[in-house]
Amino acid sequence: MTKAKAKPAVSGAEPWNADRPPPSDYRVINLALQGGGAHGAFTWGVLDRLLADKRIFIEGISGTSAGAMNGALLAFGMMDSGREGARKILREFWERTSEFSRYSPFQPSIFDRWAGNHNLDYSPAYQAFDFITRMLSPYQLNPTGYHPVRDLISDLVDFDKLRKVKHVRLFISTTNVRTGKIRVFPIQEITAEVLLASACLPHLFQAVEIEGEHYWDGGFMGNPAMFPLLYQCKANDIMLVEINPIRIDEVPQTARGIVDRMNSISFNATMMREMRTIAFVTQMLEQHRLTGRSHLRRIFFHMMQAEKEMSAYGASSKFNVHRDFIEVLFQLGMRTADAWLEENYDRLGNESSIDLQKLFF
Repeated sequence: MTKAKAKPAVSGAEPWNADRPPPSDYRVINLALQGGGAHGAFTWGVLDRLLADKRIFIEGISGTSAGAMNGALLAFGMMDSGREGARKILREFWERTSEFSRYSPFQPSIFDRWAGNHNLDYSPAYQAFDFITRMLSPYQLNPTGYHPVRDLISDLVDFDKLRKVKHVRLFISTTNVRTGKIRVFPIQEITAEVLLASACLPHLFQAVEIEGEHYWDGGFMGNPAMFPLLYQCKANDIMLVEINPIRIDEVPQTARGIVDRMNSISFNATMMREMRTIAFVTQMLEQHRLTGRSHLRRIFFHMMQAEKEMSAYGASSKFNVHRDFIEVLFQLGMRTADAWLEENYDRLGNESSIDLQKLFF
């Protein structure tokens, strides 16, 4: 059955980040970007492919951890030099991040290289560090609060300019340590400290203080948060770029595999609850069971994911920023986005490309 063509513009949305007049057949989307350390290079590949497609315009971005970094770089790069500026600054960030591997003690051992999965499970330095961080806190191990990404992100992004960006609505998730509540920073409040807070794993880094409150990784309460895209953006299409697999094929039986899966489930939990709500409301709208005046609208949901490939990379690989692995993830993201656009582009603005009921219930 032939699908109806979507209208060129999403109702109420504007292609604010257009660096040239939009083509007659374009789509406006919102992006939900998960966190996951070095695995964020997969998201970089997806974003690079989306930016290269001049039919795609981005209204809003909700990001956590590595997703927050990718989102901020995209927004700032677009303001500075359009699509190519965003692609350039994202590449520079990840290439410079990979340079950390030259000095990092976390190197794949001969056994890791033999396994070919880019994990660090047999790295003596990683094993020692993993053990030590279970015994000592970052306040003891890193009393100065040093963060290797602080100087890099501050060098690449002029945050005074970023806070004035109008063409993309950016939302960064963090977790308040004292209250356990999520705090989502809009673009007007984003600083380098906000991005570091969104990526602050508590066993590795000291809590980041912002305005007298302390924050940890946003993944605990939203990886990423969906509600800003629902309530503060107008585009009906939300694209989740998935890093942490929702489903796996086999039940883990090793201690390391069990811990990895526990972490993955924990960081997906809040997002899963939000998605069940979206699925429920969508079903109610489709069945015309919501009567009277309502500001609710149908949301078309999509996912860029490579669960089979990404599930092969354990939690330890999120610390592997070696250039070869970063490039593998980037290329995987590019191929995934390219295949998705080829198969599903016409669904944007028309229908969800995934079964919400099956995936989230």
